[in-house]
Amino acid sequence: MPELLQFLLSGITVGAVYALVALGFTIIYNASDVVNFAQGEFVMLGGMITVFASAAGVPLPLAALIAIIVTAAIGVALNKLAIEPTRGAPVVSLIIITIGASIFIRGATQLVFDKQIHRFPAFSGDQPILIGGATILPQSLWVIAGALAVFFCLWLFFTRTLIGRAVLATANNRVAAQLVGINTNYVMTLSFAMSAAIGALAGVLVTPITLTSYDVGLALALKGFAAAMLGGMGNPKGALVGGLLLGILEAMTAGYISSQYKDAAAFVVILAVLFAMPQGLFGRKSTDRV
Repeated sequence: MPELLQFLLSGITVGAVYALVALGFTIIYNASDVVNFAQGEFVMLGGMITVFASAAGVPLPLAALIAIIVTAAIGVALNKLAIEPTRGAPVVSLIIITIGASIFIRGATQLVFDKQIHRFPAFSGDQPILIGGATILPQSLWVIAGALAVFFCLWLFFTRTLIGRAVLATANNRVAAQLVGINTNYVMTLSFAMSAAIGALAGVLVTPITLTSYDVGLALALKGFAAAMLGGMGNPKGALVGGLLLGILEAMTAGYISSQYKDAAAFVVILAVLFAMPQGLFGRKSTDRV
C-alpha cells in the first residue's frame, strides 16, 4: 500500500505540471484554434530565467516574477511577429510556425544561457513530508496548489468575465466577434501572454524538483499536448484532469513495469484518444461558444 501511495503522489506531482502545460494549450486553442507547440519552451524559460536571475543576486521571488513577465513578453512577441502576420493561413501552417518558434527559442536559450542542467532552492525546504508510509516533497505541494489555483482562475476568467467570453467568441467566429465590437487582436495578444505566463509559472514551480536545461521544453510540450487531448482540447477542466491522469499513468508505468516505458505512456494516450474518443474525456462533438 505505501508503494502504491508513493507512485500516486509522484504521479500527481508530475501530472500537475502536465496540467499547467495543457492549460496553456487550452488558452491558445480557445482563442485561435491553434495548437501552440512552443508552450513547452515557455516552461523551460520560466525555470532558466529564474535560475540565472537568482544567481545574479536577485531575490528568488523577484527572480520568479521577472521570469514570468519576460516569458509573457516573449509569448506576445511570438503572436505579433509570427501568428498575426499569417492570420489567414491554414491552421496546419500556424502549427508548423509554432514548432519553428519552439526550435528558435530553444536555440536562442542555448546561446544566451548554456547547456548545463540547473536548479534553485525549493520554496519550503527539501525535508520530505510523511503521508501514510509514503513521502512527498514540500515543493510538490507548491506544484499541485499552483495547478489548482491556475485552473480555478481560468474557470472564473472564461465563465465570469467579459474578456473571457470575448476569447471564446473570437475562437468561435473571429469575423462575428469583430462585428460586435470585440478587439480580436487584443484577445489574441492577451491569450498568448497568459499562456506564456502560465508556462513560466510551471517552470518556476517544478525546477527545484526536476531541474531544468535548454532542451526540456519539447518533452513537456508533447506531454502537455497529450494531457490536453486526453481531457478534451480547449476544456480547462479536461486539461487539469488529463494532466493528472497522464502523470499517474506514467508513475504507475515506471513503478510496476519499467521506467524505460514511462515516456511512451504519453504517446500511447494520444493514439488511444485519437482512435477511441477524438473529443477527449470532456470534449463535445459539437460546441456552440458565444
